[in-house]
Amino acid sequence: MPKVKTNSGAKKRFALTGSGKIKRKHAFKSHILTKKTKKQKRNLTHFSTVDKTNEASVKALLGLK
Repeated sequence: MPKVKTNSGAKKRFALTGSGKIKRKHAFKSHILTKKTKKQKRNLTHFSTVDKTNEASVKALLGLK
């Protein structure tokens, strides 16, 4: 059986935590920042976890399950 290839885009965007959850960055933080408030930009800085509805598809892209 051949090896499962990891999706190159997904491995750059997601990371596993110690408890097995998947970390992700927030969207809308790359450009057109002048019209966004300081509070909005600050809150987009923090990492978040992938929702459980999307977790299976992200794990498949990462070759975990």
